[in-house]
Amino acid sequence: MTDRADTGHAEDAEPGAVFQVRGKPTWRAAGQVLACLILVLASVGFLGGGVMRGLGAGSVLFMALGAVGIVLFGAGLLVSSGALAARRPVLELDGAGVRRPARWPLPRRADRVLPWPEVTALAALRRGVHGSRRGEQDYLVFLPSPELAELARTAERPQLVALTLTDVPATAAAVPWCVPIDASWDASLPEIVRQARRRKEIPVIDRRKR
Repeated sequence: MTDRADTGHAEDAEPGAVFQVRGKPTWRAAGQVLACLILVLASVGFLGGGVMRGLGAGSVLFMALGAVGIVLFGAGLLVSSGALAARRPVLELDGAGVRRPARWPLPRRADRVLPWPEVTALAALRRGVHGSRRGEQDYLVFLPSPELAELARTAERPQLVALTLTDVPATAAAVPWCVPIDASWDASLPEIVRQARRRKEIPVIDRRKR
């Protein structure tokens, strides 16, 4: 992992400085906002239609469906549009440790932090099948114990998937620090690894191809 990505991040930043990784706005995110808006308007139409038709059984059903739709799809619109506008980082590295910011609208005090003294190694993994509909997905895992680092180093590739799953007790400690790398991010996997090793000289276990 030595290639250099032009992401606008200062390569010579102080190790204690905050390095933030953000997702770029995508058409998919904008589509979610638009879809929620359309559903809210449709729900308003249901509610309005029920009110105009009087108090019959059909009207009550229309009003109930409209009210439920406004609440549910309105909440979805608020969350999706708020997350798009807030553009919270998906990952932060600083002198204290690794931070996974809480998703909007949760407060930042709900962030999860892994101090550098607890990080024993980094593992780069690849999950999925090349050429399939979902394709392949790269992951970066901040390993919080020597046992997990040894597992990442020596396990067969099919067993490494456990580091990306939430329901495997043996690797549960690594799950909060398993980061799926998204193509929409403004930093690449190699750059994130470089920035992490500027803050703590830790081994990198690249298991993407073996």
